[in-house]
Amino acid sequence: MKHEHQADIVIIGGGTGGFAAALAAAKAGSSVIMTEETSWIGGQLTSQAVPPDEHPWIEQFGCTGAYREYRQRVRSYYRDNFPLTPAASRNPMLNPGAGMVSRLCHEPRASLAVLNDMIAPYVHSGKVRIMTGHAPIGAQVDGDRVRSVTVRNCCTGDVAELSAPYFIDATECGDLLPLTGTEYVTGAESQAQTGEPHALPGEADPTDMQAFTYCFAMDYIEGREFTIAKPEQYEFWRNYAPSFWPGKLLSWTGSRPTTLEPVTYQLFRGEGGIPLWEYRRIIAKEQFAEGTYPGDISLVNWPQNDYWLGNIIDVDEEEKERHLYMAKQLSFSLLYWMQTEAPRPDGKLGYPGLRLRPDVTGTSDGMAMAPYIRESRRIKARFTVLEQHIGTEARGGAEAETFHDSVGIGCYRIDLHPSTAQRNYVDVSSLPFQIPLGSLLPERMTNLLAACKNIGVTHITNGCYRLHPVEWNIGEAAGYLTAFCRERETTPHAVHENEQLLRDYQRMLTQAGIELQWPKLRPV
Repeated sequence: MKHEHQADIVIIGGGTGGFAAALAAAKAGSSVIMTEETSWIGGQLTSQAVPPDEHPWIEQFGCTGAYREYRQRVRSYYRDNFPLTPAASRNPMLNPGAGMVSRLCHEPRASLAVLNDMIAPYVHSGKVRIMTGHAPIGAQVDGDRVRSVTVRNCCTGDVAELSAPYFIDATECGDLLPLTGTEYVTGAESQAQTGEPHALPGEADPTDMQAFTYCFAMDYIEGREFTIAKPEQYEFWRNYAPSFWPGKLLSWTGSRPTTLEPVTYQLFRGEGGIPLWEYRRIIAKEQFAEGTYPGDISLVNWPQNDYWLGNIIDVDEEEKERHLYMAKQLSFSLLYWMQTEAPRPDGKLGYPGLRLRPDVTGTSDGMAMAPYIRESRRIKARFTVLEQHIGTEARGGAEAETFHDSVGIGCYRIDLHPSTAQRNYVDVSSLPFQIPLGSLLPERMTNLLAACKNIGVTHITNGCYRLHPVEWNIGEAAGYLTAFCRERETTPHAVHENEQLLRDYQRMLTQAGIELQWPKLRPV
């Protein structure tokens, strides 16, 4: 069965950027249809189960007002619904998991509840229609304009044709780009192409992409037995020793991202290495009243379950499914290895009390609904951000490039995980940066915007533009831009070209709580 729907704006992909775009467009008065392939909106924050990676100043400044509201609502979700200890209840900077990697480590289902609440007024009023479980399968294009996008219901097979004056690609892999014929790039550029110090010294490699990861949640109950069935590919992963790694992948030894020197991990604090348990812990039991949780809950997005043996972008369906399966097998194998063979400081092997928590990820198998995607197709944009614009070393320690068309700000190290070309980490300092409007605009297509990791960045600069608050800011800017263009009866390219339109649009962003420039700060 085929259905037809129309709106002012169609957003394909309901992840972090897509959600922010939908919320912004609705706030600005536009009607929105947003599709999402999984059953959870939120992307990185929910279906991919990754607590937010943020910069050191996130509590004071450096994110949009809506993202700050999201963070406050997450804390309120725990304060309002859970029996916290007096100390945790009084803490204005409550971090539910007290994780090492984020000041707001929390459960993905808490994020889902908050995001649904934030957009509820617009959904209930009919302003926003959310179509979960729908994936894009085609598009009608007239020259440089997208006329409609066709999506398929992943459960029923029904299709729907979605029409609008403006379209936003907020899919995790830039899936709308090939469907609409929008020019894009993938993989690693060469130094000859970009001049970036950390780009490939030889030829460009479009297939060289960062690892993706199937995350999972687990808790630990000493003295109990929760060992899963031995994964089908366990023997392969148990013996897998990458040529660029200091040993077997399933071990307590890894590469330090900044120096590539061997580093030692352990599961719990006090066992002689970096305590991975606390790295992305999303519930710290001691912050809640006794009996609330049987133990801590830790989210596993660790070096040991990064998958880099193949791509899921621009390959046939069979190869894509094979790599997705192997990535899940790696994560299951990591859990099984920890339960049965991982060396312990007491001389024993394995932690059988580790328990997979499918309820936390909302799935039957315990893995996240979707893999954590670090690198997408990227539009050939009106402007592409290079390492020379934001890298500390590349700029000699000076401030990042100032962009007159800034639509927001972000900050994170240039953090590239091992890649499908069997290259190790690239992790170098960057400067607090701006997001140029030109990076959201395809060179040619006039009514299609990028709204997440698919903007005009390179393999290198994607490493710091891909994080949660930056993706949110990108999506929010795209949502407001489409609403601005609808109201002014203009185009995104015209806004970029016309100084007065650009200033009016930036004023709209500022009034909406989006910061366009940083105060004086040091690099990270």
